[in-house]
Amino acid sequence: MKTYKGTCHCGAIAFSFEHEEIQSGLKCNCSICKRKGAVMSDFTLKPEELEINGKKGALGLYQFDTNIAKHYFCKTCGIYPFHETMRNPGQFRVNLGCIDDIDTNAIKIDIFDGKSL
Repeated sequence: MKTYKGTCHCGAIAFSFEHEEIQSGLKCNCSICKRKGAVMSDFTLKPEELEINGKKGALGLYQFDTNIAKHYFCKTCGIYPFHETMRNPGQFRVNLGCIDDIDTNAIKIDIFDGKSL
């Protein structure tokens, strides 16, 4: 297991978790993910597996449609660091682009058809 640490662009939001070496990611074609263009983890984390730290009031929340998924963003720089999933409410996927140790251009990326849900 490896400890991964990530931040938004300005550093106001930080997160960390332990996982096996990350060699792949996931993109989704739903309306919000298509616009974000982020590469997400292809695994989910339980709340107790994801440590979130941030400056008070820095973490914003955006929800739409069913309001099940929770899309978090930094209120300062606008970067999306993680979200709670619609298919597994209460579980998180992280933005792999927020982790300096991961080159999202060098890993295998699968596409999830969230548009059809």
